Amino acid sequence: MLIRVIEKFLRDHDMPATKFGRLAAHDPRFVLDLRMGRTPRAATEARTRQWMSDYVGAATEGENAPVEFKAIPGSFRPSSGPAPTYHAGTFGMKLAQNLGQDIAHAY
Repeated sequence: MLIRVIEKFLRDHDMPATKFGRLAAHDPRFVLDLRMGRTPRAATEARTRQWMSDYVGAATEGENAPVEFKAIPGSFRPSSGPAPTYHAGTFGMKLAQNLGQDIAHAY
């Protein structure tokens, strides 16, 4: 059964279930759902098993781990480059000004 293999993997690598789900299946509830009786499709199971074997192989290589195994803390994005920057633009500036005026008029 897949859940037994995953549980052993989680213990061996000291990895939280939600992190495993995000990295392996792009679903943080994946392991939790398996624990509750969810049965994955054959393709999902094969992909998950392949991900685990690739992870173990990358862990033995050390720093040369593939990008998809290095997650940015607090993010679902892999660390393939610098984090994108977001600009408020004119809409955000006008919204902030209007909110400031509304708050000022309330008092």
